[in-house]
Amino acid sequence: MENNGDLDLNCHATGDVRLDKAIYQWITWDKNPRTRAQIEALLLDGQVEELRRRLCSRMAFGTAGLRAAMGAGFALINDLTIIQSTQGIYKYLARFFPDFGSRGIVVGYDTRAQEASGCNSERLARLTAAVMLCKDIPVFLFSTYVPTPFVPYAVKRLGAAAGVMVTASHNPKEDNGYKVYWDNGAQISSPNDKEILKCIEESLEPWSESWNESLADSSPLRSDPLREISKKYMEDLSSVCFHRELNTKSPLKFVHSSFHGVGHDYVQQAFRAFGFPPPIPVPEQKDPDPNFSTVSCPNPEEGESVLELSLRLAERENAKIVMATDPDADRLAVAEQSDRCGWKVFTGNELAALLGWWMLFNWKETHSDPADMERMYMLATTVSSKILKAFARIEGFHFEETLPGFKWIGKKIHELAKTGNEVIFAFEESIGFLCGSMVPDKDGVSAAVVVAEMASYLYNKNLTLHQQLENIYETYGYHISTTSYVICHDPPTVKRIFTRLRNFEGENTYPKSSGGHSIVDVRDVTTGYDSSQPDKLCVLPVTKSSQMITFTLQNGIVATLRTSGTEPKIKFYTEFCAPPGKSDISSLEEELKKVQDTLVEEFLEPDKNNLIRRSI
Repeated sequence: MENNGDLDLNCHATGDVRLDKAIYQWITWDKNPRTRAQIEALLLDGQVEELRRRLCSRMAFGTAGLRAAMGAGFALINDLTIIQSTQGIYKYLARFFPDFGSRGIVVGYDTRAQEASGCNSERLARLTAAVMLCKDIPVFLFSTYVPTPFVPYAVKRLGAAAGVMVTASHNPKEDNGYKVYWDNGAQISSPNDKEILKCIEESLEPWSESWNESLADSSPLRSDPLREISKKYMEDLSSVCFHRELNTKSPLKFVHSSFHGVGHDYVQQAFRAFGFPPPIPVPEQKDPDPNFSTVSCPNPEEGESVLELSLRLAERENAKIVMATDPDADRLAVAEQSDRCGWKVFTGNELAALLGWWMLFNWKETHSDPADMERMYMLATTVSSKILKAFARIEGFHFEETLPGFKWIGKKIHELAKTGNEVIFAFEESIGFLCGSMVPDKDGVSAAVVVAEMASYLYNKNLTLHQQLENIYETYGYHISTTSYVICHDPPTVKRIFTRLRNFEGENTYPKSSGGHSIVDVRDVTTGYDSSQPDKLCVLPVTKSSQMITFTLQNGIVATLRTSGTEPKIKFYTEFCAPPGKSDISSLEEELKKVQDTLVEEFLEPDKNNLIRRSI
C-alpha cells in the first residue's frame, strides 16, 4: 500500500489483501474530508472488522432503491458511493437510450442530513447532477426539497429518460437512500436494476469532474423544474377531484403533520386545489428537521404513539380527521375522532378498503358502459389485504397482485397500459396509496386530499369513515388483518430462520399447521415453490435476494413472513378473509391472534434467535 497524504498506509496494512485494497481505494478516491477521516480513524484504531463491514460489500437495489446508513464506506450512503452509483447509471442509460443526451434526467431530494459525515440529501443530489452534467446530460434538478412522487411525475411530464430521488423515506434519521425511476415513471425493477449494478461495478473510480458540485449552478444544461412541475401537478389533481363544489362548503376540519419532512407546503397547495381551506399544520412538525426531534421514529405507520402531537392538536381545534405524511410525503396515515372510543387510527389495509371503494364509486358514476369494466384494474402487493379482490369478484373489474414494493406495481401499471387497460387504484399495506393515474408510484400528497374529499362527502351524508368501512365489510366480507415485525441485525440469523422453515419436519418440508389449523398451501417466492399450482411453480417472479414465505390455512387465514427491503426487519402479515354475511368480529380476531402468535413464537423463535420485538 502506498503513502497517501499524511497517513502511511504501509504502516497500517491489515494483512487482508481485499480489505487493504478497499482501504487504499477509499482514501485515494474520497474527497469528503469527514468520511475520509472516519476510515483513517478506524484504520489507526485497528478496527479491522468495522473496516471490513464498511468497505468489503456494496449496497444493492432493494424494494425502494439503494438505502443504508450515512457514513464512510462502500456499504453506506455518502458522497463517493452516490458518485459511483450515478456514474454506473449514466453508463447504463447512455447505452439504453440513444437520445439520453437530449432527454436528460430528473433529480430531487428530501431534507435528510448528518453532520458527522458531511452528508445531506441536497449535496448528494447536486453531486448526482454533477456526474450527469460533466457528461453533457441535461439535468432537471429541483431547487428545493420535494415530495418523492414529484420525481416520477416530472420524469413523465418532461419526457426525461430517468429520475433520481435522494431519500430514505420513513427510515431512522441515520439513513439515506437513492431511488431510481425509469422513463415510464416507475421505479426500476429487474432486469434494469441488476444491469445498473453491473455498470456501477465497472465505474467505481470517480471521474475528475464528478466532484464538481458547482456544475449544478454553472452548467447551462441544468434547469429547475420546480415551478412548472408544482403548477402542473396541482392542476392534474383535478383528475381525482370529484366533488369540488361540496368541498368548498365542507365544515370538516383537518389536521396535517408532515413529520419533520417535505410535505407541508405541498399538502397545503393540494387542499386549495380541491377547494378546501388548507389543513391545520402541527407547528412542531411542519418544518424540516433531519433529527425528527418530536417523534420516536419518523414512520407514521407506527400509529397513535407517533401521532400524539397531531391528535392533541385536533382535539383542541375540534378537527375530526388527522393526516400524517411520512418525511418524503409518499405515504399517508389517517386517524378519525370517534365519539365512542377516542381515536381510530386506520391501518393501511383499512384505508385501502375506503379509498378503493371511493375510487370505484366515482369511476362508476362516469362509466355506465359495462365494457369499460373489462379494461379497469386495481392492484395490490401480495402481502396486502385481499379486500380489492373481493371488490373485483362482486363488481366485475380486474384485480392483480404483485410482489412487495411499489416498483412492481409501477411495472404492472406500465404493462397494463400498453394493452389499453387502466389502473384506477393501487396500494401496499404499509400506507402506500396510488389514486388515479397521475404517478405510477405511491403518493401521500394526492392520497391526503382524496381522503379529505371522501370524508367530506361521507360526513355530508352523516357517515364517518369508520362507519363506511363497516358498510364496505358488510357488503364485501370482513377482512381482518394484522401486520407487525421483529428486528434482526444479523443476516445469518435471518437466513437460518427461513432455512429452518423450509426443512421444518425433514428436508424440503414446510410446517403443516399453525395455531391449531392445518396449512393447506405454501408459497415460497424466494425458491419459486407454490404448492397450490399444478406445476408447483410460483406465478409471481422469483426473488432469491429476499426471503418471503406465505402460508394459507384451512380456515381461510393467509399468513406471510418476509424480510424488509429497506430495514433490518422480519415482517409478518396475517389476514382473515370472511365471506359477506359473516360478522362475528371478536371470534375472527381471536382466531387471527392465535395464528399470529404461533407464527411468531414457533416459526421465528424470537427469544432463541435474539430478535427485538416491536416496541411501539
